[in-house]
Amino acid sequence: MGRTVKLCLAALAGVGALGIAGPAFAQDAPDFNSGDIAWMLTATALVLLMTIPGLALFYGGMVRKKNVLSLLGQCFAITALMTVLWMVIGYSLAFSDGGSLNAFVGGFDNFMLRGIGLDDGGNIPDSLFMVFQMTFAIITPALIVGAFADRMKFSTLLWFTGAWMLLVYAPVCHWVWGGGYLGDAGVLDFAGGTVVHINAGIAGLVAAIVLGKREGYGTQNMAPHNLTLSVIGASLLWVGWFGFNAGSELAADSRAAMAMVVTQIATAAAALAWMFSEWLVAKKPSILGMISGAVAGLVAITPASGFVDPTGALVIGIAAGVVCYIASVPVKKALKYDDALDVWGVHGVGGIVGAILTGVFATTAITGEGGGAGLIDGNPGQIGVQIYGILGTLIYGAIMTFIILMVLKVTIGLRVSREVEIEGLDINLHGETVHT
Repeated sequence: MGRTVKLCLAALAGVGALGIAGPAFAQDAPDFNSGDIAWMLTATALVLLMTIPGLALFYGGMVRKKNVLSLLGQCFAITALMTVLWMVIGYSLAFSDGGSLNAFVGGFDNFMLRGIGLDDGGNIPDSLFMVFQMTFAIITPALIVGAFADRMKFSTLLWFTGAWMLLVYAPVCHWVWGGGYLGDAGVLDFAGGTVVHINAGIAGLVAAIVLGKREGYGTQNMAPHNLTLSVIGASLLWVGWFGFNAGSELAADSRAAMAMVVTQIATAAAALAWMFSEWLVAKKPSILGMISGAVAGLVAITPASGFVDPTGALVIGIAAGVVCYIASVPVKKALKYDDALDVWGVHGVGGIVGAILTGVFATTAITGEGGGAGLIDGNPGQIGVQIYGILGTLIYGAIMTFIILMVLKVTIGLRVSREVEIEGLDINLHGETVHT
């Protein structure tokens, strides 16, 4: 009996010790929000869906049949390559402290994701923030491939997109979101109008000019081989973009909900604006125009999505549809450059429209006091700040893209041979065709 009593007392003492220690353990535990984590896991999957299969199908349907597998493979390979590079060094360059160079680039504190564990983070784990941002680093270089579709060597593509992500995307990401000089200057970019779309757009324009026109451009039929694929891809982009924009709030809250609302409104408005513009000029509303307009609206609302109300979104969408149609059709035709899938006209110009109009329509009714105000809230100076961010991104992106391309041109070459381009990239670069 004495032994039983002793065991019971020991058990009670153990329970008491756990009760005393419980608050200490709770105090040390991370203050994660399960709702925020669940939403951000979903948003991350949605953004990844935007590249594969969304962007891959959107672009793949617009090239000629002899190059469709090559385009799909480029998007798939970029997804894999950017994942590894972002894990090794890209995330660190974008989001760690760069010391004396912090205004321009991050450092090596998070090399190989060092310092990112299970218990690190605020309302969500740092690991989740890292992989969410990884999906942005994946889609941005993938956007560029549409500009030089049908003519770049696959090996060159891998070197170019890898170098571009580390030397261009990661620094610009740091400038705006990682504690760099554009963020400090007050540039508003909620989900990537500057970091993603202007950045990719200017890179696409430079690449298209440096590589030159496709064989037969202007004389041969280069119409999309399967617009059904492109419509499916655009639809996936539209849905996935809710993760892109609403996910950038990093929380499941009312501002994320409003970001989703304005994304839907701007996209619909831009699709209609492009459609009616084309209908007026070309006398027929094309399906390609509708889906291109929708993507232009998605691009333009991206920097504004966490700062504007539905009325602002409607105006941004209409402006994007009209301006991007003009840039992608009559202006491109007049200037005679071969941006195959209108990366500059949709992403570059759409990003600029959205960034500037963010400076007009940003309102503290959405952001809260001190959260960012534009012209409609009595802060016209925000437009100048937005233009400052646009110019910084355009100049740096253009120069660095040109340098990377020139280095590759003198080392491994940029373009496939004329014979390969005429016969098609699918069979020559990958040994496969759509129909075997």
